[in-house]
Amino acid sequence: MTHPAAQNPDALLSRELGTRQLAAGIFNYVVGSGIFALPAIAMGMLGPAAPVAYIACAVLMGLVVLCFAEAGSRVSVSGGPYAYVEVALGPFIGFIAGALNYLTQIAATSAVTAFFAASVARLFGADNSVVFKVLLIVATFAVLAWVNIRGVRTGARVLELVTVAKLVPLAFFVIAGVFFVDSGNLVWSSLPSFRETLGAAGILIFAFAGIEGALVPSGEVKDPNRTVPRAAFLALGLVTLLYIAVHLVAQGILGAELANDKVTPLATAAARFAGTAGFTVMVVGACISMLGHTSGAILATPRMLLAFGRDGFIPRWFASVHPTFRTPHVAILFHATVLAAVALSGTFVQLAILANVAVLSLYLLCAIAAGVLWKRNVRQSGEPFKAPGGPLVPALAAIAIGWLLWATVTRREFVALAAVVGLAVVMYGVRSVRTAR
Repeated sequence: MTHPAAQNPDALLSRELGTRQLAAGIFNYVVGSGIFALPAIAMGMLGPAAPVAYIACAVLMGLVVLCFAEAGSRVSVSGGPYAYVEVALGPFIGFIAGALNYLTQIAATSAVTAFFAASVARLFGADNSVVFKVLLIVATFAVLAWVNIRGVRTGARVLELVTVAKLVPLAFFVIAGVFFVDSGNLVWSSLPSFRETLGAAGILIFAFAGIEGALVPSGEVKDPNRTVPRAAFLALGLVTLLYIAVHLVAQGILGAELANDKVTPLATAAARFAGTAGFTVMVVGACISMLGHTSGAILATPRMLLAFGRDGFIPRWFASVHPTFRTPHVAILFHATVLAAVALSGTFVQLAILANVAVLSLYLLCAIAAGVLWKRNVRQSGEPFKAPGGPLVPALAAIAIGWLLWATVTRREFVALAAVVGLAVVMYGVRSVRTAR
């Protein structure tokens, strides 16, 4: 009898993710903990004109989403950006893209989960209890791993529930807070320069990032040529509207004071019109949002390990699919263990610095891949999505991302990126030698 891992694992996966489920996954990835601190950062950099930076980020991410929509509708196997780049530019560049994506997901998810544990500890008055935080982190990953091993549909339902739950406090903040806005706090004294806007966007863009992780389970998406574009644009539109609305309400309530609270700015603003109850609601909302981000990571990112195992870059058993639940159970367990270890060790702080340049570099590779896939007219699952302007969109996206990298990334981060790429090259070389033997 043939072992399941020896077969094509993509053929064993169940395609059950529709537009609603995939959009919820993207939304959860993007709206993590950043929305609850983002307004203070934007206000501190650009003052009352901070909404300009959101618009700049939305424009850039719109180009990126068009590239992902084009590539995702043409390549329907698991792996997301790794698969797109591999099909377009070959296994070597594809593996580098996969390594960048996986490191980005580890850094972001570990940081969010650690912050989630700290926030819950504060709610229960256990700020100084290391044991409480350790047990909470381990329990969180254990439960989420179990849920996702039970089936991709179960994991997707958890995502949908968390998405609704995280929207409730944010909707409360916007709908109730708008009546306490001082219009004078929204007046712009001057327009920020293009360089200032670009600098702010270079930092805030990471609050819009996340689609690269949510699209990893491409092999479990129904009708990817239609589902991927619809879900990506739906999620980006909702995220942009949410961010701008939340920022305007927070700025309208706190004014210049908004820049002074970089930990719980929304909770502080809510306390102005709803007292202690408002503060608590927003802190709980932040915890739910972070839990949603982590839940999305456990659903999507293990499929990247499945793709690595499928293609022989790591041991083949990573591509094993559970005979009953039809999920990559080995990859899920391994990824949850790695995330827990990194979150507990504290090394996620250093990885988060690397994630900044890694995610933009990944977007650059995906933009190039989208152009190549369009030129070759690759289509693995029916008629693909065609971005308006054809190859012009990937070209504009590549130029914009390259410009942003040049303007915002330091030499130190470029050196760190080179080290990661070098490690990926070594791993690829070892795999090539092993395959030749």
